[in-house]
Amino acid sequence: MKRTTIARREFIKRTGLGLGAGLASLSAFPAPSLAEDRSPSSKINIAHVGIARQGAFSMDGCKGENQIALCDANSDYLDAAKEKHPNAKLFSDFREMLDQMGAKLDAIVVATPDHTHAIVAISGMKLGLHCYSEKPLGHDLYQIRQMRKIAKEKNLVTQMGTQIHAGDNYRRVVELIQAGAIGTVKDVKVWCANRYIGKPKPTEKTPCPPNINWDVWLGPAAERDYDPRLIPGTWRHYWDFGNGAMGDMGCHYIDLPYWALGLDKYAPISVETTSPNPLDEERCGYDLTAKYVFPAQPGAKEPLTLSWQDGEAKPECLKEYGLEKVGAGVLFFGSDGILFSTYTEHALLPKDKFEGFEPPKQTIPKSLGHHAEWIDAIKNGKGCEEGSTTCRFEYSGKIAETVLLGCFSYRCGQKLEYDAEKMVATNCPKASEYFKQYCRPGWEV
Repeated sequence: MKRTTIARREFIKRTGLGLGAGLASLSAFPAPSLAEDRSPSSKINIAHVGIARQGAFSMDGCKGENQIALCDANSDYLDAAKEKHPNAKLFSDFREMLDQMGAKLDAIVVATPDHTHAIVAISGMKLGLHCYSEKPLGHDLYQIRQMRKIAKEKNLVTQMGTQIHAGDNYRRVVELIQAGAIGTVKDVKVWCANRYIGKPKPTEKTPCPPNINWDVWLGPAAERDYDPRLIPGTWRHYWDFGNGAMGDMGCHYIDLPYWALGLDKYAPISVETTSPNPLDEERCGYDLTAKYVFPAQPGAKEPLTLSWQDGEAKPECLKEYGLEKVGAGVLFFGSDGILFSTYTEHALLPKDKFEGFEPPKQTIPKSLGHHAEWIDAIKNGKGCEEGSTTCRFEYSGKIAETVLLGCFSYRCGQKLEYDAEKMVATNCPKASEYFKQYCRPGWEV
């Protein structure tokens, strides 16, 4: 990396420290208003790869910074971005962007389809760029492990795009669980009604539209003709590009028990995923039920169980608690009660038992905002240390790995006994082809 870039980043780090340190006694993070009005020299230079939908959301989340490079395989999105970002350089290929702009950049935001997250993020991180990546980080376990490894080696500030983690509701739930409001948690049920059903392969070839850079969009996936089923967002329905509803939403909801129970300090020892629908080698599964087993938690005699269900699969107990119309949520079952949570609300059950209950003191500080946490950590030189961001790759990568394990169990058609240290399913050699998947030559991670 060029010496001028290092010097510039050191200047940003030092000026950022002056803003944050004075408020250390008031909050774990500086006030949001301090991030809004800075001179150009104190702002970081960001590249965005993938600028539509979730990418546009991230661009808005970073709008106070210098967004100097925009990349997307769809030129229509780049054309639309010109008006809002007239001074940004536009690219259809992230490799060209990094070749030309790498020395001028401080950070990269990745909001591409899931199968290209890792190749884009790692290419940027190898240049020393701090990284914000959408979930589930990688498309297989090897990719996620590489992202965590490089973030450590380069001491980079990272954040996975589980934006609801920054909300107040999750914080209050974590405080309740960790204060022992429902005793020792022994079972967690997570569900989400999203249901992604792919279409059969087209029988006729469709010309690639001129606005799509198909080679770049395809990235590490196996070579094939343009497929209109995949664009703009339906790639999630097919294994080569996404992992269905579980891959899309699992990180958001499983994040809550991971945080509340400290599951990033453990790893699932087994997972078994089933569906009433037949397995399709190309199209993602739906109506899935994944049953994970984790080692026994402190104070518990039995292992912790955690289940995920999507589509039409739901916990049988929802009607019992009057939750049958709730489309997505989390239920914690403890020795002394039950805690129910969605993104925005929570409740202790049964209600009559907890009438008059006094919640614990709020100990988890309010977030600056999910993108703002990441930006602030970069400016304050926090690197990859614990607490630098709430969803740094070292934490969030383990959630993503757990989610993908559920998908891979379904694809293997059996329960997986998992050795996290060795990254192997000890009872299923077939799983290795999913844990580290094929990449097109030249697109390897």
